[in-house]
Amino acid sequence: MVLLALLMAAFLVFWGIQKTQQAEKNLAHLDTLRLLAAQEESNRQLLAANAKAQEDAQKLAVTLDSIGDAVIATDAQARITLLNPVAQKLTGWTLAQAIGQPVDEVFKIINKVSREPVSVPVLETLAHGTVQGLANHTVLLSRDGPHYDIADSCAPIRDADGLVVGAVLVFRNVTEEYAAQQALRQVSALQKAIFNSANFSSIATDAQGVIQIFNVGAERMLGYTAAEVVNRITPADLSDPQEMTTRAASLSTELGTEIAPGFESLVFKASRGIEDIDERTYIRKDGRRLPAMVSVTALRDENEAIIGYLLIGTDNTARRAAEVERERLDRVLRDKNAELEAARAAADKANLAKSEFLSGMSHELRSPLNAILGFAQLMESGTPLPTPSQKASIDQILRAGWYLLELINEVLDLALIESGQLSLSREPVSLSEVLQDCQTLMAPAALKKSVSLQFVPLTLPCFVSADHTRLKQVVINLLSNAIKYNRQGGNVTVSCHEGAKGRIRLSVQDTGEGLPADKLAQLFQPFNRLGKEDSEEEGTGIGLVVSKRLVEQMGGEMGVVSSVGAGSVFWVELALVGAPQFNDEVNEMQLVQAAPLASGERVRTLLYVEDNRANMELVRQLIARRPDLRMFGAEDATRGMALAREHQPDVILLDINLPVINGLQALKILQEDEDTRHIPVLALSANAMPRDIERGLAAGFLRYLTKPIRVTEFMDALDAGLALAQTQRAALQEL
Repeated sequence: MVLLALLMAAFLVFWGIQKTQQAEKNLAHLDTLRLLAAQEESNRQLLAANAKAQEDAQKLAVTLDSIGDAVIATDAQARITLLNPVAQKLTGWTLAQAIGQPVDEVFKIINKVSREPVSVPVLETLAHGTVQGLANHTVLLSRDGPHYDIADSCAPIRDADGLVVGAVLVFRNVTEEYAAQQALRQVSALQKAIFNSANFSSIATDAQGVIQIFNVGAERMLGYTAAEVVNRITPADLSDPQEMTTRAASLSTELGTEIAPGFESLVFKASRGIEDIDERTYIRKDGRRLPAMVSVTALRDENEAIIGYLLIGTDNTARRAAEVERERLDRVLRDKNAELEAARAAADKANLAKSEFLSGMSHELRSPLNAILGFAQLMESGTPLPTPSQKASIDQILRAGWYLLELINEVLDLALIESGQLSLSREPVSLSEVLQDCQTLMAPAALKKSVSLQFVPLTLPCFVSADHTRLKQVVINLLSNAIKYNRQGGNVTVSCHEGAKGRIRLSVQDTGEGLPADKLAQLFQPFNRLGKEDSEEEGTGIGLVVSKRLVEQMGGEMGVVSSVGAGSVFWVELALVGAPQFNDEVNEMQLVQAAPLASGERVRTLLYVEDNRANMELVRQLIARRPDLRMFGAEDATRGMALAREHQPDVILLDINLPVINGLQALKILQEDEDTRHIPVLALSANAMPRDIERGLAAGFLRYLTKPIRVTEFMDALDAGLALAQTQRAALQEL
């Protein structure tokens, strides 16, 4: 009996060991399957990353082949690795010939004046890792023989670790620009020579015949000074009155029209384009009579309206010499008039099409930004992927670059503000968040100037009524000025304290040289740089003007206190508001657990374009409650439209008050694009006036939602957009 019990016990132990071993084998098998699945997913992601890198490389190649500037890239040993078509044309080298050659062998440059060789900036860039500009009057010697005036700069190429691994040289042919500048200088010198000549009189009048210009020749000939006649008399008042009466009578008979005596008789013919030489007798200041030959020309604007008359006169006592001089002057005047007409037409065109000029300026500013942002994005998506530290640095570059791109429109902002067409989205904005962003953006500039940048921490969360992007623009401008015009090793302190009732005052204090009272009075005048025009610091003189008017449009005030030798304090006061409040439905919805996605149901996508982080986060949390939806976002319309074309979302949610391109403009571009016109677009904006809603719906938004969000209304609009998207998708599949 005992033996049987022992046998049973041994069997049970053996059986237990067998079961344990089998379970361990099963677990090991499951671990193996999971590892294989993870490996398969890693391989898929690697293939996708390689494909993206190849695509980016192809895009870069196409871009370099299509831009109008010449581009040369080198490795760290200054040997050529890339030569785009424009560079090939200007240097006379083909890509195959240039690859591997020293850059100074292909890119040969000399000084335009001395004809001495000039050092290629690539070498300096590789040595110091800094951007280098070409000297003025630099000439490129083409391998084929032609010479080109060139301009532009060289920048370092860095790897993911920030090491200089090469350089990119961007230049352009400015030969025609230099020739045009030289021609303009010659015209200016010729004009000055004519009006300052003492050999003949030049008298210019306005349309009514009153003298406006009385040159030294007229002073010498007639004995009057310019101050005695300008804006006082007409040329007829300097002439023999009896002779003027006789000439008027003769002209009346000739033309069959009654002509009054005096200057009018001369003007009558000139105004009708009739060439005339007036033989008249001037009465000098001392009473002496002076026979003269006078040529009269009507001055016209671009619309052929007469704006004045030009009288060129010579002393008739030396008629033979005067005839030769007149012929020469006639040729000179014809050429001058043609060139002046061309210059006037160009100036008038620039004045009448200021927006076209500003667009060109914007393009010039965007070109270097394109390189910065492009290469930063290539680094962000390169292989291997950047480390977390590198990724953070790249993110800062991208954020700074995109924000600088937004500020290119500063000049346009001033025009929009003054015309009352600038649209702002005033909503609760976290002041601490804005200041934190501004501190990050401006820290490199402060470090470069050896200026200490100090931000006094806010003791409590603080929200102001403002437009998020425009408030950041104002603070960046104040910080930039405080750093730019500070002393070496100075300080900039940013602090906030309670201002007037219900308001908060943001102060930016610097330790610069300060401003006297007379300059303070001129501080907010457009394009007035207060004597800094010739300084090394760049600027347009409109940043403070735009900032002040933006603050006023946001319901705030802006001012300055300054003392010579003690620095300045610029302050902004804005209305305090509570933190963004969303109705109770939002909070209730956060507590609801997301229902699982039904079997076979497709996950749909929503693209949200919004520059306010609080709004972006709110919608992200709402969409998280919808298992059938996935959301991705963009902070500006340019990025948003690119994502829409690339990812084809089911629905787009678009803010109206976006930087650079607003929501209405973005909608129009989406509607005109074959790839995106079918996507339903919903508007979500703080602009809640009836006319704003009518304008949005008329522009083509499927629904126009206003902030703060009403969850039920938001979800209904989203469902309507998804339903329309499904219908349109089905229609497209049937085609």
